[in-house]
Amino acid sequence: MKFRFWGVRGSIPSPGPRTARYGGNTTCIEVRTDDNTLIILDGGTGLFPLAQHLLAQERGPVDANIFITHSHWDHIHGLPFFTPLFVKGSRVCLHGAHDPVTNKGIEHVMGVQLQNSYFPVSETQMDATIAYRTLDIGVPVEVGGAVVGNVLMNHPVTNLGYRIGCAGRSLFFTGDHEPWHNPYRPGDAAFDGFEQHLEERRRAIDAAMQGVDALIVDCSYTREEYPARAGWGHGTIDAAIEMALRVGAGALYCTHHEPSRGDDELEAVFAEALARHRDRLGGLQVHLAFEGLEVSLK
Repeated sequence: MKFRFWGVRGSIPSPGPRTARYGGNTTCIEVRTDDNTLIILDGGTGLFPLAQHLLAQERGPVDANIFITHSHWDHIHGLPFFTPLFVKGSRVCLHGAHDPVTNKGIEHVMGVQLQNSYFPVSETQMDATIAYRTLDIGVPVEVGGAVVGNVLMNHPVTNLGYRIGCAGRSLFFTGDHEPWHNPYRPGDAAFDGFEQHLEERRRAIDAAMQGVDALIVDCSYTREEYPARAGWGHGTIDAAIEMALRVGAGALYCTHHEPSRGDDELEAVFAEALARHRDRLGGLQVHLAFEGLEVSLK
């Protein structure tokens, strides 16, 4: 199994000279199983260059399974521009969570985007066969030669973290995830109950990540930036390292980079965080994800 990053920025695309080394597209990861089944994690703007690559490489219809972590714009706004949707013979299946606000399945993501007010082409004008699979939380599904499990992460909307396992190798992608914190003070009547709830959520997520070969994590903020952004639904580099060590991951890939942070600044804050934990890393490999980075899990 192998995976490749096509978009590593968070919140909003940030193209330009300051982000040229790591890339300015938003979240999109291509995964290939051992039997070459195509799984795509999230449909940010990185989905567009991936689409161009697929059409040039395969020179014909594309069979793709797209797993959406959640429906915030930076994780879906490449979907209408996924060129195989307009290629006859292509098959695209969109997987994701039920939306408790609209009480609709994952089809609501395309339904909203393809409204005439926002996009000039309707789904009926697309030539591919499009299918939707609304996932049950905690229930794995088989896709080609892989098993894709999911777990509910910590974000302001329903966000599924995905574990993909194939031939004894595995990766986990958090989508957007914020470190757990209890908003109540010790001694408050609600503190103990909420702390118990958080511990149950932590255990479920840790179990889903346990022992993965590659852990791909939202690392938007530094530990100094986080207090002013608590509740926004994003993590820190330090928290990601702690998580990777706790679950025994083989390698950590930091992604969802803050869009206002240029490449030089990104490398600087990454180096600072890595230095704080260097003596504890053991065999854990920690990487900054960049567009074009391809990893084979063997």
